[in-house]
Amino acid sequence: MESFIQHARKLNARIAEHPEEREVFGRLAEGQSPQALFITCSDSRVIPSLITGARPGELFELRTAGNAVPAYRDGMACSEAATIEYAMRVLKVSDIVVCGHSHCGAVGARARAEDLNDAPAVRDWLAQEFSAELPRDDTPTVAGAVQRHVCEQIERLRAYPCVQERLDAGEVALHGWFYEVHTGLVTAHDPATDAFQPV
Repeated sequence: MESFIQHARKLNARIAEHPEEREVFGRLAEGQSPQALFITCSDSRVIPSLITGARPGELFELRTAGNAVPAYRDGMACSEAATIEYAMRVLKVSDIVVCGHSHCGAVGARARAEDLNDAPAVRDWLAQEFSAELPRDDTPTVAGAVQRHVCEQIERLRAYPCVQERLDAGEVALHGWFYEVHTGLVTAHDPATDAFQPV
């Protein structure tokens, strides 16, 4: 924790000492206008700003176990649905990225049918929000299962009325990404070939 505290102090000092930094951060108080909604896993190894180079205010982030998008239901009230709706109807982002990653514990647990009885909230979340049809994947990276899962989350997004409205109007694009934590490689799903290709 001490390293985080020291970094926060250095950031504060840097902003205080540099007028241009104060101006940049000062503009953030006027509101946000992010370019994309970035949906990814809660995993600490996945850092959206590191992957994309985004500066403060450029990404609107939604992080869930295994980058799961809950299936849309009429009248649903949950944090994930609220975040998606806010991004679509208030912020009007032009892109949504669903970014899965290698070595994903959530997808791996589901793909290997692991016993999660000691973590009942995790077990129940996975049972509720993950496809029962994920392919068996015993590889350490679980790349195939994660990539399939990413594509399923893209399809789930299409069921959200706020997303479908923007899609129909040509105002938003959906992107499926896969990030390799051990190499830093980012690949994107190509619907034409149904394959993930380097970005």
